[in-house]
Amino acid sequence: MTSRAPVHHADDPARARPHDVRPGSAPTRTGSAPGRAGHEPDGHRAAIGWGIVVGIATAAAPLAFWWLPAATVYAVGLAFIAAVYLGFAVADGRRHVIAVEVGVLSAFVLVAAAAVTATPWVVVAGLAGHGLKDLWQHRTRFVDNTRWWPPFCATVDWVAALLVAVAIIADGGLR
Repeated sequence: MTSRAPVHHADDPARARPHDVRPGSAPTRTGSAPGRAGHEPDGHRAAIGWGIVVGIATAAAPLAFWWLPAATVYAVGLAFIAAVYLGFAVADGRRHVIAVEVGVLSAFVLVAAAAVTATPWVVVAGLAGHGLKDLWQHRTRFVDNTRWWPPFCATVDWVAALLVAVAIIADGGLR
């Protein structure tokens, strides 16, 4: 059995993170706004704007699938949203990242399954919870190459959660 030398992100520009500095090179900063290196508050405006649009569309999704109960539509959407990070993890290629994301996906699939028959507030909790997962991903960059995705996805999740909560309060539940 041969052992592999550790792979350093600084040696692979495609996987380098803002805090990785290759020996003999100067660190670089992405983005033009002041703030922590690697964090681009102004660079995420478009992602957040589109997140609002997609969040509204996500909340309205049961209108497109009128023959299904709204809770079912939201549950399928929650499972789909959670599955996206598995794709990013596979693209990242690190086994421990894939394993963690499979576990996270499994947890959200269980929440989605419960949302079909449980109180409609499970949908809201699942969406809001996934938004928190996005926030964690944005802060840690656990999965590589997702710089713009977490702000977009967190916005989708939180806008949809808010609108579904308003619908539950206004209508007394989901049909």
